[in-house]
Amino acid sequence: MKNIFDIEQFHQFDNLGMIAREVVEGFITGLHRSPFHGFSVEFAEHRQYNQGESTKHIDWKLYARTDKLFVKQYEEETNLRCQLVIDTSSSMLFPYFKGKQHLENKLAFSVYTAAALIYLLRKQRDAVGLTLFSNEIEFHTSPRLSSVNAELMYGKMSELIQPGNAQLRKTTNTTDVLHQIAESIHKRSLVVIFSDMIDSQKTEELFSALQHLRYNKHEVLLFHVTDHKQEREFQFNNRPYKFVDLESGQAVKFNPWEVKNHYVSTINSYFNDLKVKCGQYQIDLAEADINKDFREVLLAYLVKRKKLF
Repeated sequence: MKNIFDIEQFHQFDNLGMIAREVVEGFITGLHRSPFHGFSVEFAEHRQYNQGESTKHIDWKLYARTDKLFVKQYEEETNLRCQLVIDTSSSMLFPYFKGKQHLENKLAFSVYTAAALIYLLRKQRDAVGLTLFSNEIEFHTSPRLSSVNAELMYGKMSELIQPGNAQLRKTTNTTDVLHQIAESIHKRSLVVIFSDMIDSQKTEELFSALQHLRYNKHEVLLFHVTDHKQEREFQFNNRPYKFVDLESGQAVKFNPWEVKNHYVSTINSYFNDLKVKCGQYQIDLAEADINKDFREVLLAYLVKRKKLF
C-alpha cells in the first residue's frame, strides 16, 4: 500500500474530499500507534443532556445502552468555529517548475493539509470556513457545518492545484487581508493561517495585523509554510543559479555559496523575530516544512484544539 502522506501520489486522485478522508483516517490510525497513544480525537455525534432543557432530542436508544442522557447534535450545533486562511500568492508556488504539474510546492502542501483539517473539523462537529487571498481576498465563506459548504471549499481549493492554473506575478498583501479578516469574523473563532509570511517590506504592519486578530478575541494558529532546505538552509550546489522572484518577475544570477552565510543569518533573524512577536501576542506558531508530511500539522491543530476545551 502506498504511503497516503506522499503528496506526489495524489495526482492519481481528483477528489480532494476523498484524499482528505484518507489522510485523516491514516493519521488517526498512526496516532494510536505512536507515543501519543491515548491523545483524544473525539468525533461527537451527541452531547450530554443539560438538566432543564427540552427532552425532545434525547437519544433514548443510547440511554437504554448507557443509562446516561445524551442529546443528538444537528447541523446548527457546533463545538468550535474555525476559519482556514490560505495565502495563494505566487511565492507559494515555490519550488516552481515551468510547464510541469508539481505538487511538492508550498501552495499544494497548504491545500492538502487544509483539506484534511476540513475533514477533521467536520468529524468533530466543528464549523469551518475558508478564505483564499493574495493581494486581496479572492474567496471567502463563513464557518458552517453543512456538506454543501464543505464541497464548495474542496472545489475552490482543487482549482488552485489543477494543471495550468498556476499564476505568476501574483503579489501578496497579507497585512491588509488579515485586518479585513479580523473585522469580518464577528463570532469568536479559531483562525488557522497557511502562509510563507513573505511580506518583509511591511514587517511591523504584518505583526500589527496578527495582533488585530487577537485583539478581536480570535484564537490564532499560524502555519509558517516553507521549503526548509532551500528557503531556510539555502541548500544549493556550488555553481551559478538564476533566481527569479515569482511575484515580481525580477531575476538575478549568482552563486548561492557566496552569500549563503549572510542569507541564512538574515532569514533566521526575520523568522526568529516572527516567533518572538507571536509569543508576545499569544499566537501559536508552527513550522510547516513541505519536505515533511502532514502529520505534524494535524497534531499541532489537535494540541491547539485541546487547549481551547
